[in-house]
Amino acid sequence: MKINFVLWSVLSAAISATHPLAAAETSAPAPYGPLPSERQLRWHEMEFYGFLHFTVNTFTDKEWGYGDESEKVFNPTDFDADQIVHTAKEAGMKGLILTCKHHDGFCLWPSKFTEHSVKNSPWKNGQGDVVKEISEACRRHGLRFGCYLSPWDRNHKDYARPEYITYYRNQLRELLTGYGDIFTVWFDGANGGDGFYGGAREQRRIDNRTYYDWPNTWAIVRELMPMAVMFSDAGPDFRWVGNESGIAGDPCWATLDMTRPGRYPGGSSAGLNSGERPGTAWLPAECDVSIRPGWFYHASEDSRVKTPAKLLDIYYKSVGRGACLNLNLPPDRRGRIHENDIQSLREFRRHLDATFAVNLAKGARLAASNTRGGARTFAPENLLDGDRASYWATDDAAPNAELVLDLGRPATFNVVDLREFLPLGQRIEALALDEWKDGAWKEFTQGTSIGNRRLLRTRYVTTDKVRLRVTKAAACPALSEFGLYAEPIILAAPRITRDKQGQVSIATEAPGPQLRYTLDGTEPNAASPLYEKPFALAKGGTVKARAFALDGPSPETKSSSPVTTETFGVAKSNWKVVACSYAAPGGEAARAIDDKPETLWNTHSPQGERPPPQEIVVNLGETTPVAGFTYLPRRDGLAKGTVDKYEFYLSADGKDWGQPAAAGEFANIKANPILQTVPLKEPRPARYFRFVALRVAEANHVVVAELGIVAP
Repeated sequence: MKINFVLWSVLSAAISATHPLAAAETSAPAPYGPLPSERQLRWHEMEFYGFLHFTVNTFTDKEWGYGDESEKVFNPTDFDADQIVHTAKEAGMKGLILTCKHHDGFCLWPSKFTEHSVKNSPWKNGQGDVVKEISEACRRHGLRFGCYLSPWDRNHKDYARPEYITYYRNQLRELLTGYGDIFTVWFDGANGGDGFYGGAREQRRIDNRTYYDWPNTWAIVRELMPMAVMFSDAGPDFRWVGNESGIAGDPCWATLDMTRPGRYPGGSSAGLNSGERPGTAWLPAECDVSIRPGWFYHASEDSRVKTPAKLLDIYYKSVGRGACLNLNLPPDRRGRIHENDIQSLREFRRHLDATFAVNLAKGARLAASNTRGGARTFAPENLLDGDRASYWATDDAAPNAELVLDLGRPATFNVVDLREFLPLGQRIEALALDEWKDGAWKEFTQGTSIGNRRLLRTRYVTTDKVRLRVTKAAACPALSEFGLYAEPIILAAPRITRDKQGQVSIATEAPGPQLRYTLDGTEPNAASPLYEKPFALAKGGTVKARAFALDGPSPETKSSSPVTTETFGVAKSNWKVVACSYAAPGGEAARAIDDKPETLWNTHSPQGERPPPQEIVVNLGETTPVAGFTYLPRRDGLAKGTVDKYEFYLSADGKDWGQPAAAGEFANIKANPILQTVPLKEPRPARYFRFVALRVAEANHVVVAELGIVAP
């Protein structure tokens, strides 16, 4: 059902004044604080949609293209827009956003303003149009379509000059006038740096506060697509959540203080994760995250797709905290969503559908400590009528109200689902929930912000009565929905670890399940090798493990956990740091090879920062074939010292290094600080390696959690 919250608020006020059972003076509550626009309310309804990162990077195995990639590398072998869109719909997504142009400048539509596009690719003999095919497939399958158009363009000769703004706006107009209804335009915050720039091959910087003239650029969207919402770090319609892990803050307010400095695309991330209360504008959060470690498809990540359990955790910490979830599904080199991604999505969807199939609160008798004016229009029964246009509200003088649900029989649940009536603003600031147990009320969970939706995932509770207490509110509550749900019980995924000697261990939180594993990249089943004791994996590889319950009449019917996947490099038992440019006290270089991600080699001493370049030399203990290396950035939520440009050398004797075996950048590592794996063009034997940190993403010192070697 289409929902128009703006119309709801008008009708609500009218009904409350005319309902024969309502007192004549009863009126709807006054709105509180900043309020959502109609286009924002339409976006809130979606809750869950997807990203499609697809461009030349898919074929060059990069995250960020440099801008010098040939159009001829873009050549999907079996592109299928319907398969891509059907996968998203099957997962429950309400829309898809395509990277029509990423930072490399390659256009997935035949733009008349550049030759750097699909029209000069071999795909469909230059007659293809990815934007057209995806947008039309979205309409066929009932999904909304959105466009990502990178402001940064590492290919265009005029980037950082005024002429580029005209070019950029021309492309924006092409997308907004040639591909039907568009629900969002997504403006990335990455701006300026190294690039091809028409052959100049230089670094270009811009002032991202003023260069794009955002008010006039946004005006084009408002003119050509009035109901489209726009994304950037700070809006103007919805904001970045401040990370690329898909996790909203708790609380996560839908408002932001737009008077603070840095409120522009690519500006400050202060306050983005939790929002700001009361704020000056309604600017809710979007949680963007990829189903894989990277945003673009890499075959090396086929075994590292997020598990259904991880996707569920993200869902509860994004949609369940009032944000929208934007989950990236990167098409592979065929131009299809990979089978591993589909498998995880299907199990994720199956679990969600099973969880929310039955509202255990349905049919409960409700008793509220206060109902606004005693009017049926605002009665607590509205919480269970399945209509988000109705809501329970209290008198203005009774903001800290209570509500009791008598279920009539014991019920077991572990998810509480709440919604506020958004046209009246975000009103409730804290709440508590109690169960009736042993003749008394006992609290089982607390919560903060509600907004569009709050999913409180708790321990399993069995009771016949539940009490909601509003413990803090800026204005009288206006709640539109209340649900109690039970998740299917699933086995927890096992943990896989390896010590410095190369011994792999697999364990679960609770004893009992059988643990089975594979080393060949396949999914473990009930006939896979049984884990009984630690085993050696000194040369590295990928371990997959799954827990199986000891039930079912045959191995094929045993219930099982999600799969855990861990990829290890060469074991570091004989490694030794033999040289280091500098290490701060407590940040010794040996910490970069101790297999403990929480310990860091760093160059920030009490006397001050030691800037890059900084280097470390490691003796592997024996001559080893090297096919690549890994760099793990710090995992404490900080970006200071994170290396984003490097050189990597190999040597037989630790003296003759020659040219770098690899050199480049760790693209997008500040926003997405995941393990970086860099393959060499061909394997080489070496006893020593040297890692040189040439540049960092933030601050002026170097930090390394772990360095590793990949065997052929």
